[in-house]
Amino acid sequence: MTARTTVRLGPVSGIVRWRSLAVPLASAALLGVLAAVSLGRGDFPIGTGDVLRSLVGLGERAQTFVVLHLRAPRIVVGLLVGLALGVAGALFQTFARNPLASPDVLGITQGAAVGAVAAIVLGGGGFGLPLAALAGALGTGALLFLLTWRSGIDGYRLVLVGIALWSATAALVDWLLTRADVTDAATAYTWITGSLNARTWDHALPLALSTLVLVPLALAASRVLAVLQFGDDVARGLGVRLPVAQAAVVLVAVGLVACSVAAAGPITFVALVVPQIAVRLTGGSRPPLLASGLLGAVLVVGADLVTRTLLPTALPVGIVTAAVGAPYLLWLLVRGRRLATL
Repeated sequence: MTARTTVRLGPVSGIVRWRSLAVPLASAALLGVLAAVSLGRGDFPIGTGDVLRSLVGLGERAQTFVVLHLRAPRIVVGLLVGLALGVAGALFQTFARNPLASPDVLGITQGAAVGAVAAIVLGGGGFGLPLAALAGALGTGALLFLLTWRSGIDGYRLVLVGIALWSATAALVDWLLTRADVTDAATAYTWITGSLNARTWDHALPLALSTLVLVPLALAASRVLAVLQFGDDVARGLGVRLPVAQAAVVLVAVGLVACSVAAAGPITFVALVVPQIAVRLTGGSRPPLLASGLLGAVLVVGADLVTRTLLPTALPVGIVTAAVGAPYLLWLLVRGRRLATL
């Protein structure tokens, strides 16, 4: 089997890259396996047959409650959060032409943390917490857009401004935590690490609706991204309306991050790591959106399964993803420095 094949259907022809097709399919299969295992594993183990009976409403009442009301919404939220973060990371990295361009580095997730911590410390938790996180992420994204815009958005300037915003929002979170009492500080700290604990269908439904709208928009922008990666001059020469295209890509990416953070907190490093894994697996020139999203879902659901079943103490899923992503970030920085000295 060759790496690519030309397929013709009458007057229409196209090139099928088998690695680009195999990676999403394998990721989807692995995601299904992880989700199935997660439904049955935990403090209250349930056999595969009992899980299937519970899913169709024929299981025992206790097992059905655990599967449908405790584990299933947690898995769905983790899947959708990983999907949204993976696609958003691929959008940012392709647009900026920089592997460091992710919502974590650009300060968007930290901006959501400002909104959430402010809601906890100043009052208005509960249902107000996701809305505050959403507002913080969207506000930081809008500020990033305004400070970066100069008749278009330059990827290098985007990263620099994003790092500055990250520093400012991180300092603001620290200041809010110093003003909180012990109980509120503990609650805020648990949230800002990113967690799927106590996720319900009330968290899953808004995230599913937003993902259903934003992910297709991101996939529709794939053709424009293929042109933007070659630079602004090439894009203008090919007839791309550069300001409109850049604004659309950034707004979709910020929207994906804002909705995911509002549902589960800032689960870090997913948007940074998985697009680079996806581009290496597929062998393409830029992070593929669909493969990045599915690999992000695999990472989040897998990390949640690890923290619930393998670790002696159940930790927030964001700690596990940070443990995976932080060494990768250090390697990326060291690698970039070595390449710069060659």
